[in-house]
Amino acid sequence: MLKLPDLHKEFILHTDVSDVGIGACLLQQHEGVKHPVLYASKKLLGRERNYPVGKHEALAIVWTVQKLHRFVYGQHFVLETDHRPLQYLNSVHSKSPRSMRWSLALQAYHFTIRYIRGEDNFSADYLSRGCAADTE
Repeated sequence: MLKLPDLHKEFILHTDVSDVGIGACLLQQHEGVKHPVLYASKKLLGRERNYPVGKHEALAIVWTVQKLHRFVYGQHFVLETDHRPLQYLNSVHSKSPRSMRWSLALQAYHFTIRYIRGEDNFSADYLSRGCAADTE
């Protein structure tokens, strides 16, 4: 069940990517339970489908944060993902130009990346696989 966003509470952002699309879910805790506030998905472009797994996951984060800018800009939020190596997005030490651009794009946001198990990321996972072809 969707809840209205409370701009005074911290947001939690779930992202995931599959071979066909990106899925995201914006959540907030209400009485100790995470409730969805917003869902988003996007079909991957042909060139994006060729990215390696790490770049896929990073693309999902960058796209989602930019898409949900009006909710997350100017306040701390938690980004939960099922891909552990994404901790590097908080630094600009990459030699890849694309990763460097993505890292720079995320510097305007104040967030913490937290790893979660894949089964706990079910809503973003579902959106990335099933609904991505139908949206955006």
